Amino acid sequence: MFETTQHDFGTVARGAKVEYRFRLQNIYRETVHIAAVRSSCGCTTPIVTKRTLRSLETGEIIARYNTRNFLGRRGATITVIFDQPYYAEVQLYVTGYIRSDIVVHPESLNLGTVELGKPAQAEVTIDYAGRPDWQILEVKSPVPYLQPSWEELRREGGRITYRLRVTLGSGAPVGYWEVPLQVVVNDRRRQFPVLVQATVRAQVVVSPSPLFVGVVQPGQKATKRLVVRGPKPFRVLKVECSEPGFSFQVDDKPKTLHLITVTFQSDQVGKHSGTIRIHTDLGKNSVPEVPAYARVNP
Repeated sequence: MFETTQHDFGTVARGAKVEYRFRLQNIYRETVHIAAVRSSCGCTTPIVTKRTLRSLETGEIIARYNTRNFLGRRGATITVIFDQPYYAEVQLYVTGYIRSDIVVHPESLNLGTVELGKPAQAEVTIDYAGRPDWQILEVKSPVPYLQPSWEELRREGGRITYRLRVTLGSGAPVGYWEVPLQVVVNDRRRQFPVLVQATVRAQVVVSPSPLFVGVVQPGQKATKRLVVRGPKPFRVLKVECSEPGFSFQVDDKPKTLHLITVTFQSDQVGKHSGTIRIHTDLGKNSVPEVPAYARVNP
């Protein structure tokens, strides 16, 4: 069910927000329930995003590293306890090294809630105590829509302060996301991450997302509804899905809230997953995408 069961945080700064999301999917026909999670060390706090997973539904176990109260090499075993459809345990492993000589404040580059296509900025200060020649050489962004910049604010012997700023550009995905920037420095540990957080809100919001239509037998139909909201009256021009078997019923009249009926029917046994695209008359930035899936059992 888990994509991976172990993660190394690497070298991280004190006070920085550091977490990893262990993703899992219920690959079985029966509903799965997570009864509890526990950690072997206070350096890591486990969080369950969704305790009940129906067939094909996904969830996450978030492992949050406690960089404020712990230093040095730290690791933990997270035990995930299932009680449905039967009792089982899965162990997840995290490790990392928390530096005491680098402090990040605040804990992350939090861009907040941003309208799709609008710019935004956030900044943190990075304090270092140690070598007088210490410096930030580079800040790497893994995605093109985040542009980092940095400047030195103070250098007094071995006490050095930098300001790190990130600017949100075009092309950012809709929804909540976290992206780590890698700060490259000139000491033996070489680099450490600073997390960027944002919630990018589209003009058109669709729920639920993702959409689980249901479990059916060959030839049977399953029906669900999508709720589509906009900032002003708009028309739904077309609804399409990348996976065969999904059909849609829409009202083409302009209004701020649309109810789209989604019907799934197929003779092919197995998992069916695709992406629903909803085209509107609000422009190219208002074509929301919704993951959709269903299962056909023999």
